[in-house]
Amino acid sequence: MSLPYLSLTERDRDEMLAAIGVSSVEELFRDIPEAVRFRGDLDLEPPLSEQKITAHLAELALRNAHTGVELSFLGAGIYDHYVPAFVDAMLARGEFLTAYTPYQPEMSQGVLQAIFEYQTAICELTGMDVSNASGYDGPAVTADACYVAKHVTGRSKVVLCEAVSPQVRRVVKTYAPGFGLEVVEVPHRDGVTDPDELRAAAADAACVVFQQPNFLGNLEPAPELAAAANEQESLPVAYVDPMSLGLLEAPGRYGCAIAVGEGQPAGNYQSYGGPHYGFLAAREDYVRRMPGRIVGETTDLDGRRAFVLTLQMREQHIRREKATHNITTNQTLLALAGLMYLSWLGPQGLREVGETCLALAQYAKERLGLPLVFPDETTFKEFAVRVGRPAREAVAAARAEGVHPGYALGRDYEGLDDALLVCVTEKRTREDIDRLAEVLRT
Repeated sequence: MSLPYLSLTERDRDEMLAAIGVSSVEELFRDIPEAVRFRGDLDLEPPLSEQKITAHLAELALRNAHTGVELSFLGAGIYDHYVPAFVDAMLARGEFLTAYTPYQPEMSQGVLQAIFEYQTAICELTGMDVSNASGYDGPAVTADACYVAKHVTGRSKVVLCEAVSPQVRRVVKTYAPGFGLEVVEVPHRDGVTDPDELRAAAADAACVVFQQPNFLGNLEPAPELAAAANEQESLPVAYVDPMSLGLLEAPGRYGCAIAVGEGQPAGNYQSYGGPHYGFLAAREDYVRRMPGRIVGETTDLDGRRAFVLTLQMREQHIRREKATHNITTNQTLLALAGLMYLSWLGPQGLREVGETCLALAQYAKERLGLPLVFPDETTFKEFAVRVGRPAREAVAAARAEGVHPGYALGRDYEGLDDALLVCVTEKRTREDIDRLAEVLRT
């Protein structure tokens, strides 16, 4: 049989078989029981030429809907923010794109310095003292934060606000049995969390997790929630949208112990839901409890500036009972995209993006003319409206017109079957919003 796409030749195969003392591939697999071996030909279509394969894959790709072909107002955790061209250009450099995990610091100074700068940016953004080198995604680092809180407090109860992303809550609940955690949820009241209910639930809890802005699009009374948790000696954990922090107070400045979130909005494409990167930052007191890696700055024997893996809190490096992590790596490349994006924007640029989102969302509220689900609450770039019919039907009808109008909240919250969560980023225009209003009226 000819294998033109493989470097292995028939002669190579015969030489390898002879080297291990068997005469054929059939003899090589002789220990596999006959009952489980497949005999015959696989039911596959005939092979195609490279040109035909390329055309076939292009046709398959066209079945995907993306924001280049569909006008999207879908958010719910993954957002369509603009990624400047220089981010892709920088990531394509060999120093970043092909760099392996920096196990050998002396050979990885450039990558380590970039991670160090990423950690600095996350600390400045969140108002925290220390950041790790990133995690797999927002939900994963939230679960990690809960385990850190257990280590710090010695308590095993975790309080989740119902207005936290359903995906985040599911991941925390999935991790909980392995971490030995008990999960308690506090319901939202008209779209936000009540500090008094949170305070009562936080008794004997390791941590309290709330989201700002929350999944329903509303701004939580975050300082009051953090204070309620601190009163119970429970660690306040804020799950934050990095793009909101140009306008909203950083969680480290209103009493939070840990800040986590999905980094995708800052410098990453939506990418059909992933891969992305999660960020985790905390007070300096918890630096030896934090998961993953932390890169630090030092000097070498010649007094030159150098970067090292200062802490590595996973099972491969320390005793298992002291580890706070079992994942072997971090999302370096995608986290560096976040660093490049934040560096490109700067504080003023981040504020301007936030102001643009805020203004366009307000225009959308007025232009759509639909009843707000939570009319008394302040929002950032997402808000919930009632569409007068099942929201899933409205989504299906709008998508037939080339518009994705938002997220059907009834998927996750009882009593909101007619509610649509609409997201407006700086990439949407007034004309786009006018188009959404037209489509939702039909």
